[in-house]
Amino acid sequence: MGWEAWFTIGLLAAVLITLLRTDLAPHLVMMAALTVLSLSGILSANEALDGFSNPGLMTVAAMFVIAAGMQGSGAIHSIENKMLGHPKSLTTAILRLCAPTIMLSAFLNNTPVVATLIPTVRSWAAKIDIPASKLLIPLSYASILGGTMTLIGTSTNLIVSSQYAELTGDNSLGLFSISPVGVPVALCGLILLIWVVPRFLPAHKQRQAFAKLREFTLDVTVASAGPLEGKTISEAGLRNLKRVFLAEIERDGSLLAAVSPLEKLRGGDRLTFAGDTDALSDLLAIRGIVPSNHQDETPLESDRPERSLVEAVLSPHSAVLGLSIKDSQFRDRYGAVVLAVARNGERVSQNLGAITLRAGDTLLLEARPNFARQQRHNRDFLLVNDLERESVRHNKALLAWAILAAVVISVAIGFASILNAALVGAGAMIGLRCCSITQAHRSLDLTVLITIGASFALGAALHKTGAAELLAQLMISISAGNPLLLLITLYIVVSLLTEFITNNSTAILMLPIALQITTHMQLDPIPYMLTIMMAASASFATPLGYHTNLMVYGPGNYTFKDFLKVGLPMNLFIGLATTTVIALLYDL
Repeated sequence: MGWEAWFTIGLLAAVLITLLRTDLAPHLVMMAALTVLSLSGILSANEALDGFSNPGLMTVAAMFVIAAGMQGSGAIHSIENKMLGHPKSLTTAILRLCAPTIMLSAFLNNTPVVATLIPTVRSWAAKIDIPASKLLIPLSYASILGGTMTLIGTSTNLIVSSQYAELTGDNSLGLFSISPVGVPVALCGLILLIWVVPRFLPAHKQRQAFAKLREFTLDVTVASAGPLEGKTISEAGLRNLKRVFLAEIERDGSLLAAVSPLEKLRGGDRLTFAGDTDALSDLLAIRGIVPSNHQDETPLESDRPERSLVEAVLSPHSAVLGLSIKDSQFRDRYGAVVLAVARNGERVSQNLGAITLRAGDTLLLEARPNFARQQRHNRDFLLVNDLERESVRHNKALLAWAILAAVVISVAIGFASILNAALVGAGAMIGLRCCSITQAHRSLDLTVLITIGASFALGAALHKTGAAELLAQLMISISAGNPLLLLITLYIVVSLLTEFITNNSTAILMLPIALQITTHMQLDPIPYMLTIMMAASASFATPLGYHTNLMVYGPGNYTFKDFLKVGLPMNLFIGLATTTVIALLYDL
């Protein structure tokens, strides 16, 4: 084995350490690895870029668009509304929520499924007098379990199938190849969600981080004929205050939201600030600022057509992570003002401008009315909620269901490949106006697609240089050459890695190693491929392990400990169920 193999192993270690120890986005790390492999000559330019022409990657992109059509037509929302009803107990409520979610997630990307249902579940929880925190983690877990039931349930399954076919020439992994394993495991998981998980979940019924707007907003008035009249906000010294941000201006009965620093002040303007309410004395010390005549009112509590209050959850891919609100230039970047930040279910009470933003933070924003529509599919945010919902084409719901059914049936009967069926289905969703072109464009998660495409390069290098064979020998020695222990070891390694790096990257990197193991020991590779699919999706223990976990993290007012308490047993149980089912179904 030459230097190329050792170099690739070193690069793999560097990638894993970087992803584990830094906040660098996975797609940037994987693109850096691709660049190194190309520059070093280990991979040719064509080999390095092969991942971006991989059929699995294109299928994932097409499935994003199909999911956008299901969301844009209201098809997801309609099926859940009919199933939820008025349950008499928490057990029945979880069953009514999780059973259809599992079925939906078996054929759709679970991100739009969960994004669509979170507002519904929160309002439904209030109606049936059950804490939303008892329902949102089960919602996320059900979507994860559903994704393991078919090949199109998650992007990971599609990528594993495609890479396996590319490396071996075997196209035997079809739409329902994983179903004999995924269905019984999902049923076992559903039983756990109904009878066990709720006992470990908190009842965060009254914890509403943004319930009292008066606690973090204050207002003052610009003195008539005072020294600030005619000056811009920047000239008046109101742009870069340390403890508060100017959120809006009320002028002659109208409202200016997310105001520009070039806006000129007028006498009588009512200025509403967000941040440390103790800073009122600092504001009144500015010449030309006088106390408000409306101290008994909270401006942001009134409904105004000129602005909307929005809750947004920051994603792991957000451009503002690691920056303070002030340094991120949030207002200029997004056209919205941060009024407050909630973390672990509690409002962060420190100096607002100095708060360093993290993935999973829930932001209360004041923005112009079209903000939610513009940012709902921005990959900087996992979830954007306000009272104004993007227009839904309800008359297209049945058509969207028909398109999805046609895609599934055409693949199941062998009429079309998964790629062709998905591409035609995506085109039908757009052409028949189940979703707009804008919605389809926004549904394409470019960071995920880039991460997948770039990860193929490192996986190809492991296979080409013989590094995968060396790592396979290590795993064989650890498991003493026992096929069942190899299966368990593979599941544990993939499961641990996927809690800290992306599940797609984990699967792509582990697949060539698993193939070397099965080749060396002359084993059937299919059960080991299914093990990678299952383990890469079964990420329950942390909010960062799977994107749907992070989506419910803020809205459910959860803490990191809440996920550990219920997620670790869930990981162990699903791992045991998966390896048991595979061992029973296949002659290892």
